[in-house]
Amino acid sequence: MTETSVANRPGMALHTKMLIGFVVGVVAGIAANLLAADAPWLEGLIAYVTDPIGQLFLRLLFMLVMPLVFSALVLGVVEIGDPRALGRIGTKTLLWVLAVTAIAVTIGLVLVNLIQPGTGLPPEVGEGLIAASSDRAMEIATAREGVSGIQILLNIVPRNPVEAAANGDLIAVMFFALMFGIAATVIRSQGTRSFVDAVQGIYDICLKLIGWVIALAPYAVAALLFSITAKLGFDVLVQLARFVGTVLAALAIHFFVVFPLLLRAFGGMGPITFLRGAEPALLTAFSTSSSSATLPTTLKVTVDNLGVPSRVARFVCTLGATANMNGTALFEGITVLFLAQFFGVELTIAQQVMILVLCIFGSIGAAGVPGGSLPVIAMILAMFGIPPEGIGLILGVDRLLDMCRTVVNVGGDMAGSVVIGRSEGKAESLQQAA
Repeated sequence: MTETSVANRPGMALHTKMLIGFVVGVVAGIAANLLAADAPWLEGLIAYVTDPIGQLFLRLLFMLVMPLVFSALVLGVVEIGDPRALGRIGTKTLLWVLAVTAIAVTIGLVLVNLIQPGTGLPPEVGEGLIAASSDRAMEIATAREGVSGIQILLNIVPRNPVEAAANGDLIAVMFFALMFGIAATVIRSQGTRSFVDAVQGIYDICLKLIGWVIALAPYAVAALLFSITAKLGFDVLVQLARFVGTVLAALAIHFFVVFPLLLRAFGGMGPITFLRGAEPALLTAFSTSSSSATLPTTLKVTVDNLGVPSRVARFVCTLGATANMNGTALFEGITVLFLAQFFGVELTIAQQVMILVLCIFGSIGAAGVPGGSLPVIAMILAMFGIPPEGIGLILGVDRLLDMCRTVVNVGGDMAGSVVIGRSEGKAESLQQAA
């Protein structure tokens, strides 16, 4: 009886399959790299089998991001209803993002100054890596050339929301959805109620499609991780071990120390309870390296497993998928200082504080997709006279670190939802008592 009931739990079965896919992908990929790194058949297997499977899974998820973001934000604003409550939740979300991101970047800057990872790489290795990746590095370095801070702020408001959605401009789409939701809340006519019902239908359809897509996750996880580990191998990883170790240590401190303390102090939730409930979203984040692609799972897990009210989860998690990038900001700070150390560029304490501020706000504008932080890093490097071509040093290991920092990003969204959801519950109780 017990075995039957366990087998009938689709969540547990899916988690088990995802873990098996994770192990199979990593073990098979490392074995292939060690035994047949340059074999034509391995290149063909990656190019024609595992990469397409992984990319198909990512495309299916990205296909649902825009309709999900729009419908979730509109419904989140409408469900909050009271404009004062909307402003309260928005203010709490902003404070959470700024505070937790500042803590993350500070951890990164302290560790990179203590460990000094950039001094341990032989210059000839760096030059070889830069030469091998020069084209892509320069393309990334010039991605934000000519874009001023004022222009970035203006781009939040889309001239054409359809064009913004087609270009994957999540921040612009989110702004448009927020305005739509606020207007629908204020008007409250028969027409707006019909519109909200239609948006609810879009949201429900997205969730159903997401359920079908997530059923493919175990196989996609195995394919994605096989491709990464088979390509990466150990050579570059050994040369960049101190850099990788610094990033992973900082991410681990933030995820396993800072989040539990904040959850216990402000969210009333223990770390084990949080990790068990958040597991599906964290595994999806690790395998896809994308906060945006993980958003459907994040929303479902935050409401169903962590018990956050849907109106809070929809608002906080949807905004957080683009704006709350703790792990990304931490990674950006470490990478800038690592490359400064490697190229012998001395940075004062004031300059490092400026880098901290830039990483906090730069991470907000980083796309929630794999590699979305690289243009921000290039922009900061150029500002401080560090050769942007140095990005070529980290391209070999960026995907691995991207997977890890995405886990921290998504974990921060869910932890923020728990904290803000609890505070909103207290606020409502006080209002009812009054």
